[in-house]
Amino acid sequence: MRSGHMWVHSTHDTPVEFLFFWLVRSYIGESRYIMKVLVTGASGVLGSAVYQAFQAVKGIEVKGTAHTRPSGDVIAIDLCDEPSVTTLIQDFKPDWVIHCAAERRPDVAAKNVEATRVLNGMVPATLARLSSNKEHSFTLIYISTDYVFDGTAAPYAVDAKPNPVNLYGETKLAGEKAVLDDNYQGKPGQRVVLRVPVLYGPAPKNSDSAINILVDIVNDQSGKQYTMDHYATRYPTNVLDIADFLVRLTVALDKPLPPILHYSGTEPYTKYEICLVLAKILNVSHDHITPDAADPPPNLAVPRPKNTQLSLDILDNIGVEVGGREFATWWEHYLFSKN
Repeated sequence: MRSGHMWVHSTHDTPVEFLFFWLVRSYIGESRYIMKVLVTGASGVLGSAVYQAFQAVKGIEVKGTAHTRPSGDVIAIDLCDEPSVTTLIQDFKPDWVIHCAAERRPDVAAKNVEATRVLNGMVPATLARLSSNKEHSFTLIYISTDYVFDGTAAPYAVDAKPNPVNLYGETKLAGEKAVLDDNYQGKPGQRVVLRVPVLYGPAPKNSDSAINILVDIVNDQSGKQYTMDHYATRYPTNVLDIADFLVRLTVALDKPLPPILHYSGTEPYTKYEICLVLAKILNVSHDHITPDAADPPPNLAVPRPKNTQLSLDILDNIGVEVGGREFATWWEHYLFSKN
């Protein structure tokens, strides 16, 4: 249904119904042609969900990119190769670019500092520059993280001051600054930061997600013992919900987006509590998993913030319901469907 200037999400609305409003606008001349969407990182957990969500919407032409796992219509490209990215944009001429590609693993980022700075910080700068091209501008959605905050003052509003505690957060913040650079004020295109927390959802490998990997730990009944974080509060968010949210934004909004958006699940868990949920669903013992509620030592190799809950007030401001799948229910259906 439509409310004011925004198509408001209903649990009964489908992506095709969201597209209806955009197609009406196209019919009356407000849009030039079929919408084109480019999704980077389309072989990742989030990127693949976003890519498939747009593929399911009639009237949208979607192209995906991947670095190491191209397949089907997802093309291989090194996003750090600026000329290749420029050629891709010039040839495809997207209306929207959803930039999901990133080094998302804090421990890996800390070991590959320069490569992480380039991928997480400089690639968004390239895309932001290309988005402002007067010959063909586009809307850039840069997927960022709650780890731009230090975890001491949750919940964090979109205008809260970032203060990352690890290199991963620093590089994602660098990407935010590049996308929101004041030099783009008044220039063509639109550049938006979308912050999201830790992700879960359908994945080729459980190791692709910091949440999915816990399934393997819970299932490991070999006698191996695990110590699990029971200190940091997380708000795991399903990539299918983020994909649905992005479809709603691209096909239904008839006014400019705010420069920063937040999207998040609303159920708080520690990693240990997630293990308990999964063990119950799988009907296995969790005696091999010991909770650790101690404050991590300050000299920890890669520190993590305690609680980076994202305020979702910005969604109320633009008239979008959070929606979202219930964590335990989704896992129950997903795990049973794989057996």
